Amino acid sequence: MQSFELDKTDVSKLKHAISGDNELLKATLEEYHASEIAILFESISSEDRERIINLLAIEKASEVISEMSEESHPEELLLQLHPDKRTEIVEELDYDDATDIISQLEEHEQKEILEDLNEDDATNIRNLLTYDEETAGGLMNTEFIKINLNLTKKDAIDEIIRQSEEIEEFYTVFVVDDENNFKGIVSLKDIIKAKGNAKITQMVNSDVVYVRPETDQEEVAKLISQYNLTSIPVIDANMKLLGRVTFDDVIDVLEDENTEDILKISGVSEDEQLGGNWIEAVKSRLPWLILNLATAFLASAVIRHYESTIDRLAVLSAYMVIIAGMGGNAATQALAVTVRRISLYDLTDSQAYRTVLKEFTVGLINGGVTGLIVFMFAYFFDGNQMLGLVIFLAMTGNLIIAGVTGASIPLFLKRIGIDPAIASSIIITTFTDVFGFLLLLGLASKLLL
Repeated sequence: MQSFELDKTDVSKLKHAISGDNELLKATLEEYHASEIAILFESISSEDRERIINLLAIEKASEVISEMSEESHPEELLLQLHPDKRTEIVEELDYDDATDIISQLEEHEQKEILEDLNEDDATNIRNLLTYDEETAGGLMNTEFIKINLNLTKKDAIDEIIRQSEEIEEFYTVFVVDDENNFKGIVSLKDIIKAKGNAKITQMVNSDVVYVRPETDQEEVAKLISQYNLTSIPVIDANMKLLGRVTFDDVIDVLEDENTEDILKISGVSEDEQLGGNWIEAVKSRLPWLILNLATAFLASAVIRHYESTIDRLAVLSAYMVIIAGMGGNAATQALAVTVRRISLYDLTDSQAYRTVLKEFTVGLINGGVTGLIVFMFAYFFDGNQMLGLVIFLAMTGNLIIAGVTGASIPLFLKRIGIDPAIASSIIITTFTDVFGFLLLLGLASKLLL
């Protein structure tokens, strides 16, 4: 089985072939899967991409373009191609893939491409373009196998064979009535095993999970994962079958959603593309860094307030770094776990309460253990038992605060309708810095002076 990944040797081999004639390049490309060629496209010029696509058979060329990442801009590659070649590739693509790519173009560019397609393909893609790209309608493919519930076994098999000639692959057979109302699904296994005179109406499973075209893509992904589905039907308000969302589309959604959450938690705007240039990176990250600077002034204000305490106990400055660092790490851990729980489950009030209680307990235990270690360090190396006690209390208290804020802030944001991933580590660690310094310096001023 191929890994569909390119190592340095593969990249060198392909780039060497690109520098040669078309015969060498064409022969070399035949050794690689479409997804591997799509990875290569991330590191070569647009002229070389166009040359390669023109050398590939239409079927493989369409696979390569469908496998290209959004950051590689497959829509720009389409525009580079001769209109005849472009039309053949778009007509070979699944409707959902074609729609995803064409939707990235300007309206006049979309019109130019769609006018060259056959009427059926153009109509299907235009319909899909009307849906928000982050909904079931935007994800669905309108190519699927459907049969009438009144068909006999033999007629159903004949109909499935006829329709499958136009569809590359299918996982589920959908069942409709004479008015195209969705009635359920039936498995090929049940059809094949049924007696010769059996009708589909006797085999149909009507207890089926389905979604509306406006259902958010994340909810679609959850349902497919929860019920272990290969595909899920998309039904309109009148129970008409519109299309299907397959598990491979959901894999892409989950990857995009997870990437988005990771970037938000890290204080990076979702507008920054992973393959973007330095200008996009600066525009994305600088606002968060300025926010971080503003919150850092709060921690600095606490230190300034206890300046006299630090002057008299200079050793505290060494432990301030430890308290702040440990609190920040603990808060980020609690935040990451809580955001992930929220993304996977709709937490009830009692579950949310237990989540916060769990992080309180974890913070108490972890704070006690790490605080005890630092207490021993202060006792043996600084020879000050009271200093060790102050640090122990500050460490324990700060890790409790880290756990509670790391869990409660994203839960609160979720409750008021704000994306919980926005509760980034930049905001959460502000609490641990401020309260960590307050605990350490406040206790030191009371117990050591």
